[in-house]
Parts: sequence; structure tokens; C-alpha cells
Amino acid sequence: MTFATGIGSHPGADQAAYDEALRQVLDVLGGDGDAGPGLPYVPEVPGRGAGAAMTGRALALQTGLDVDLQPAGWRLTGTSGSPGLDQRRARSLLMQDLDALEERVQGYAGPFKVQVAGPWTLAATTERPRGDKVLADHGARRDLAQALAEGVADHVAELRRRVPGCTRVVVQVDEPALVAVQQARVPTASGWGQHRSVDRPELAEVLGWVLAAAAGAGAEPWVHACAADVPWALLRGAGAQGLLADADLLGAGDLDQLAEAYEAGIAVGLGVVATHPAPTAAPAERRLAERASRWLETLGLAPGDRLGLVPACGLAGVPASVAPRVLQALHDAARRVDEA
Repeated sequence: MTFATGIGSHPGADQAAYDEALRQVLDVLGGDGDAGPGLPYVPEVPGRGAGAAMTGRALALQTGLDVDLQPAGWRLTGTSGSPGLDQRRARSLLMQDLDALEERVQGYAGPFKVQVAGPWTLAATTERPRGDKVLADHGARRDLAQALAEGVADHVAELRRRVPGCTRVVVQVDEPALVAVQQARVPTASGWGQHRSVDRPELAEVLGWVLAAAAGAGAEPWVHACAADVPWALLRGAGAQGLLADADLLGAGDLDQLAEAYEAGIAVGLGVVATHPAPTAAPAERRLAERASRWLETLGLAPGDRLGLVPACGLAGVPASVAPRVLQALHDAARRVDEA
């Protein structure tokens, strides 16, 4: 059965927006449990502040490194085990969100997904204690990745405790900056240069630590990369069991690699709803289903439970009234693909 899910983020700027996003996700994607196409997830509402956005939330998961929030963004401060005020706030917000989740999922039985920024995106968006990105320091970026891996394993265990009816956990590792890291396109603090590229073996090794931590905790690790020229083979080699892509950015080579992955049993999520610019109305489910079916027909593949329909990226930028309609369109389109 073709699945449908979201990438993670939703519009809004307060706790009420998070509660509404959670309700929408569970109502649209969680109503049928294991029997339906929906894969519900822990929503993210980054508009609530830095602690709720991608980098802050990932840093809240790990406990081995101390961080604080500066005008330039999040910054490592040491390993004292005494987190600063901003880090404590980010962790408190995460626990508050999980409390709300636990309260609403009573009686639910089925799969569940959680998202986390990947180690390369984290290294490209977090500062070192003395300035510039963690990406610039070979040792620091490895320390950050290992701390993240431990945090991911703990987060999977926490999710299982909060959602006792969860039959399968998916950890979606978001790596929007991975291609920029590989191609030396991450700007330095001065803005006049770019950080040196990271070679493929290290890219795979470091990402692999986080994916292996998720798998070791009993979850299925997926990678979402909404960029052009994504090294899909590298992601598979690092241990990804699912690949989520922006369908508008896929060339012939990408399609072939994703088809090969799909035939090998890797989950493939096609981002069939464009999010840049943000849609102002819900897409027609028929068109979404036709787009996925054309991909299958072109490559001689059949629909199955490893094919998914997703937005290209998160829904944080769409109007609040449109976000649940996007999820509903994806849910209904997934059913159409199977019925075609």
C-alpha cells in the first residue's frame, strides 16, 4: 500500500499552532492505523522560535555538548553537562510537545515518524565556541555527530514510551545542507569564502553514525534531502532505508537511482507537492496520483508499500488552512495510486 506522510514542519507561532498541527496529522494520517496509507509524525512548528526550529530541536536531543543561542545562531560552548538557558528552553519545549503527543495518541496503533536534522546540516548551521561553523573543524563536527547519534537513540526510546501502540518507528534525518557541504557551497562567517568540501567517505561515515543509531534503537532510518544533485548512492551506502526527494529537482539520473533503490526494498518518498513557493490552495489528489503513477510506468515499476507521496519540503510556509488539505490530498492520492 502506497504511503502518505508530511516532511514535518507546519505553520504557526505558538503552542496552540503545535496542538492544531498534531490534531491534523493524527486525524488525516493516523485515522486508519496500520490499515491505511497514512504515516503520522511528530509535527514541528519552527515559527515558535529558534528552539523549535530544525537546528535547535536537534541540539535539544543531544546531551553531550553544551550550546547557547547567539545573534548568529546556535553555538557550542563546551562539555560541562550544564546546558545554558536557551538549550534548557529547547529541551523543555520538546518535552512539552511530547507530552501533548502522548495525551492525544491514546488508543492509536500503527507506525509513527519523527524528524531530526542530520549531522552535516547541523555542522553547517552551528557555530564553534570561537566562531565560524562546526563544519570547519574536523574533530568538532565528528563530536557533534556522535552526540547527535546518542540523542537520536534516546529519542526513539522516548517516542516508543510515549506512543505505546507504535508498531514501527521511522526516523527521518533531514539533510538539506548535505549537497552544499559536499560541493563547498557553505559560506564562511565572513561571507567572503566557502568552507572546504568534505569527501564522500567522511560524508557517508558521519551520516552513517546517526542512521546506525536509529536502526540500533529499532527504528527505520530515512533521509530527506530537498536539493538537486543529491548523492543517493552515498545515502544508501550510509544505511538509509528510505529516501525522500523533491520530485521537481529530479533528473534522469536521479530517477534511475531512486528506481534502483525502490526495487531493492528502499522506501522512496516522492515530493509531489511543491512547497517553494508555498501553495495557496490544496493540490488535486488526482494530479498527485497521476504524477506518481507516471513515474512508476516510466520505470516499469509497480506500486507498493515502499512508495510514498510527500510534500517536497515542510509546510511551515503555507497558509494554516492549506496545510491539512495538503495532507488530505496526499492521503487520498496514495489510495488512488493503489487503485489505478
